[in-house]
Amino acid sequence: MPRQNRLMEIDERRLTEAAAKNGFSGVVAVTTADNAPWYRCYGSANRAFGVPNTLETRFALASGSKTFTALAVLRLVELGLLSRDTPVRPVLGTDLPLIDDAVTVEHLLGHTSGIGDYLDEEADWDAADYVLPVPVHTLDATSGFLPVLDGFEQAFAPGDHFAYNNGGYLVLALVAERVSGRGYHELVVEEVFARAGMRGAAFLRSNELPGDAALGYLQASGDLTNVLHLPIRGNGDGGAYANVADLHQFWLSLRDGRIVGRDLVDEIVRPRFDVPDEGLRYGLGVYVHPDGPALLMEGYDAGVSMRSIHDPDTKTTATVLGNTSEGAWPIAELLLRAFY
Repeated sequence: MPRQNRLMEIDERRLTEAAAKNGFSGVVAVTTADNAPWYRCYGSANRAFGVPNTLETRFALASGSKTFTALAVLRLVELGLLSRDTPVRPVLGTDLPLIDDAVTVEHLLGHTSGIGDYLDEEADWDAADYVLPVPVHTLDATSGFLPVLDGFEQAFAPGDHFAYNNGGYLVLALVAERVSGRGYHELVVEEVFARAGMRGAAFLRSNELPGDAALGYLQASGDLTNVLHLPIRGNGDGGAYANVADLHQFWLSLRDGRIVGRDLVDEIVRPRFDVPDEGLRYGLGVYVHPDGPALLMEGYDAGVSMRSIHDPDTKTTATVLGNTSEGAWPIAELLLRAFY
């Protein structure tokens, strides 16, 4: 049976069980080449006011939006303002002096820079921990992250191996701002969201979310949100908002060469490293399925759990967007298994 058909015929019992496992709140959608979505909605975008999650609800994407940062940087490469082998030290100047002089844009894109990370993925931390060392309201622009990024020794030589790195994507945001003369948010909106036709995608402030955006909840029940746990406005390493239609549109636009040209797209999706902990491979800013050409983005943080998978062969996108920390993962695994 073709993958598209299998995805559209997900067993309702298994889906219900997966949604119940961690108290999923959010939206599950499978969108085909003709943009006809199959979807199910669960839980509330705002529990206190009883606002349900819908197909149009915008969710925070956490690290899922690293893919957008990668595309914005590669647009600057396409425009001749950077190259993938550009060293970042001359751009950073005296800022972040512990970053090795040999670190390049491509090292940062591919998580092989070896720079010390402000948020260690290997450390024993919980999504509900207060992990940021500065008040979250100061993190509304890229420059505000400099005190967060500073002071971490180089962990290994650039290019030595893959090690997922959040700070590296904030460094990319700094580099992009300085070479383009545009703010990071403006750059992504103009060079990624607008070019892709992502009408709902935006970098929203957590203290003034619009009515169609889901609050992020720390637990499967209760009204405690993530507003004190994350930067007030997302930046290079994550935090954009989008709905399921935006993500399907993004994948189609990426593969069609509407964001960057097809030569760069081929480099983005070319698997460079195995990522055993995730059971995936990695290109530049995007995960690749281990057994085929499907592309993935995923995000996990306080009040956020999401994964979007796109099959370029059938132009089918399967997305789960959640507004709790853990709820999406059983459904995400169900969707991933359905692909191959």
